[in-house]
Amino acid sequence: MGEGDAIWAPSILPHSTLNTLSHHPELHFGGKMESKVSEGGLNVTLTIRLLMHGKEVGSIIGKKGETVKKMREESGARINISEGNCPERIVTITGPTDAIFKAFAMIAYKFEEDIINSMSNSPATSKPPVTLRLVVPASQCGSLIGKGGSKIKEIRESTGAQVQVAGDMLPNSTERAVTISGTPEAIIQCVKQICVVMLESPPKGATIPYRPKPASTPVIFAGGQAYTIQGQYAIPHPDLTKLHQLAMQQTPFPPLGQTNPAFPGLDASPPASTHELTIPNDLIGCIIGRQGTKINEIRQMSGAQIKIANATEGSSERQITITGTPANISLAQYLINARLTSEVTGMGAL
Repeated sequence: MGEGDAIWAPSILPHSTLNTLSHHPELHFGGKMESKVSEGGLNVTLTIRLLMHGKEVGSIIGKKGETVKKMREESGARINISEGNCPERIVTITGPTDAIFKAFAMIAYKFEEDIINSMSNSPATSKPPVTLRLVVPASQCGSLIGKGGSKIKEIRESTGAQVQVAGDMLPNSTERAVTISGTPEAIIQCVKQICVVMLESPPKGATIPYRPKPASTPVIFAGGQAYTIQGQYAIPHPDLTKLHQLAMQQTPFPPLGQTNPAFPGLDASPPASTHELTIPNDLIGCIIGRQGTKINEIRQMSGAQIKIANATEGSSERQITITGTPANISLAQYLINARLTSEVTGMGAL
């Protein structure tokens, strides 16, 4: 099964068999981490997808891949990590239910170990919980939440873990993030119960899996040159350099000795002009960024004012108005186009 074939596998099992999953007396994780769920006839193959930040992925992979190799060998689960220089990566765990629980236990304990290690260098006294983010087809989230939130409440109460289902689907997918936090033990019990729900309510229709987007390349201006950061190296970027130099020449601060005391800098700045762009609705998010981070970055780097009109009913496009000097505008346009290009090329993988 390839990355992205997120299928919560199985044939639907009889309810009594499923219950053995969450209430099996012989399920114990810990020192030896053994599990006898398979004896209850529940050896179903499942695929679970986790969303992780780069740092978390690094912790799971370990030095020269040793940690993930050990997890694969000891759990018997297949653990795949999505490629790419993305700030987020997808970790896919596939295998029989008991192998999946072992893999989850190992990941949860590894994250707890990371928290303990980071605390030894910090003054914090209370230990933060371990947090994992599952990626679940939206069509299964209703069953997970239950009527009036009854199922999710039951899972929270019986496991002691915090569980939250995101209200919105992840970008360009039909999946939602389900965040679980608590002690490793609470997380393992919680994942077991979520698996039961998934087995009882398979996804409806096709699932479009979430694929994290590559990080946009940071740009640094130094000594009148523009550089993009690739890996550990700064690569000169001639197009951006030209725009940067233009922007520098048209600085609103006047040369010394030419100040107009009433309106400092007024006579030295070229007249501001306005430029309008229309952007398809489904791409506007990549320009705005999470909580407006990207659009603020573009405003700061270009020095232009950028306004995004509200969506109008029946229209599939949004109007963007850029105001500033010609150089500010061209730099803002360049940065907006760069965001769109990275978004569209990222989509090419679908």
